[in-house]
Amino acid sequence: MKADVMSAKCPSRQLFNHVTSKWGVLVLMALVPGTQRYSDLRRRIDGVSERMLAQTLRTLEKDGFILRKAYKVVPPHVEYTLTPLGMGAAERVMSLAQYLEGALDDGRIQLAASA
Repeated sequence: MKADVMSAKCPSRQLFNHVTSKWGVLVLMALVPGTQRYSDLRRRIDGVSERMLAQTLRTLEKDGFILRKAYKVVPPHVEYTLTPLGMGAAERVMSLAQYLEGALDDGRIQLAASA
């Protein structure tokens, strides 16, 4: 069976949801410059809770978008890096983010009023 994200039964839908989630997008973009520690990601991604960051990192690792490397030292030292799959996804969501930022900056679009 060919992957089809439009089908609710296709596993690609779950991957799509993980990558395009609010925190998934931001984690992928934060890792584009290179390997980061958990604390660096937490500082870089404004507004993310420890719980949501940890959950997002675990999900993206299980899906194969990031690598987690733990060092056996005290205090614990863990680093996260994009895999080639993760870099491809990050480049694509970063392109969308840059497009939207540019459109906001030059007035082509405006945010809809919140309810």
